Amino acid sequence: MQMNVKPIPTLDPRINEIRTLTAQIVNREILPNERKLWAGWRDGATSEDRRAARELREGIKQKVKQAGLWAPHLPPDYGGSGLNFLEHAYMNEVLAYSVGAASLFGVVAPNSGNQQILLKYGTEEQKKKWLVPLTEGKMESGFSMTEPDSAGSDPRSIKTTARREGDQWVINGHKWFTSNGFRADFLIVMCRTEGVGADNGRMTQIIVPKDTPGLKIVRGVEVWGRPSDHCEIVYDDVRVPLTNALGRAGSGHQAAQDRLGAGRIYHCMNSIGQMWRAFDLMVERAMMREVHGGKLESKQFIQGFIADSYIDIQSARLMTIHCAEKMEGGGDPRTDISAIKIFVPAAYERVVDRAIQVWGAAGVSGDLPLAGMFTGARTLRIADGPDEVHKILIAKNILARYHNGESWDFGN
Repeated sequence: MQMNVKPIPTLDPRINEIRTLTAQIVNREILPNERKLWAGWRDGATSEDRRAARELREGIKQKVKQAGLWAPHLPPDYGGSGLNFLEHAYMNEVLAYSVGAASLFGVVAPNSGNQQILLKYGTEEQKKKWLVPLTEGKMESGFSMTEPDSAGSDPRSIKTTARREGDQWVINGHKWFTSNGFRADFLIVMCRTEGVGADNGRMTQIIVPKDTPGLKIVRGVEVWGRPSDHCEIVYDDVRVPLTNALGRAGSGHQAAQDRLGAGRIYHCMNSIGQMWRAFDLMVERAMMREVHGGKLESKQFIQGFIADSYIDIQSARLMTIHCAEKMEGGGDPRTDISAIKIFVPAAYERVVDRAIQVWGAAGVSGDLPLAGMFTGARTLRIADGPDEVHKILIAKNILARYHNGESWDFGN
């Protein structure tokens, strides 16, 4: 089934054009070829399978570039299409309909997040050395922040240190879930740096080439019982130039928040696109499957699934769009970001769970994208801050306003 994308009358014509162009590529080039595109990653894949898949992916990437949609999060000066925040958000809900399609548009985590950090905090020399090759696909990157012995939800607990020694940083620490660790040519590492005054003991993000002596990849951490490239890494007296710091010393926490704030909205729009796909698959199955004397669509349990999933998707979508509009308009989106970070992954999990139930055994097979969606949805309730932390932030923001003598305004 193809994605049904029509112009939205209330949107800027440019956003509608972006959605339409994206949907055309997804429907014509990606959905019919999904199994071929990723065939090289399956067990038993041959060198010919990998070659054919690579050629197919490169062909689609060229069509994306011709449509002016490559690397939407970056300006043209650095190889991107320069979409604004709202344009990119609306594009994501269409792009995510096919799992993995974002990589064919030059949007691949953690590269895309690292590109934005390099763009905002990097020097011109750093951009030339790391950002441009990353955008051109000549390099891969990783993001190394989470630690096995520190709570990921509390950045103050990070123990990895970087001390100044002459013209170098000397890094020591233990990380895990370093995304893209095996393929990365360089890592952006969150460290606690020595400094003076307000900068003492604060976080700094430092670029570390993966072949630097003292950097040891211990393993790829299994995720949901399967191998992954989320790596456990030990940094043992790893030395890099002081010029590898991104921004001033002590700016790492703000850089991480800049990355995560927008990233959470993109994640939610991605989740909405995948919910859309799961919904279509569920309804398609309900209309075609004969069971107990009739089609599944005639059963009230299934009708309830359809209604509940419609409500989940619409609620998640409108909450996320409201948040994106507030961010684009220069408002304070902090409470809204936390709200969608809690609600959308949970709604995503519910929608996919219903679709799996309607498909039965096929729903958990590798023949459909639903199993991968389900584990992805559950993971999102931990990634970028667990639900519990975001609930605390929502409550604090609301209570602060009431303590200041002002009640909440749900219209803004």
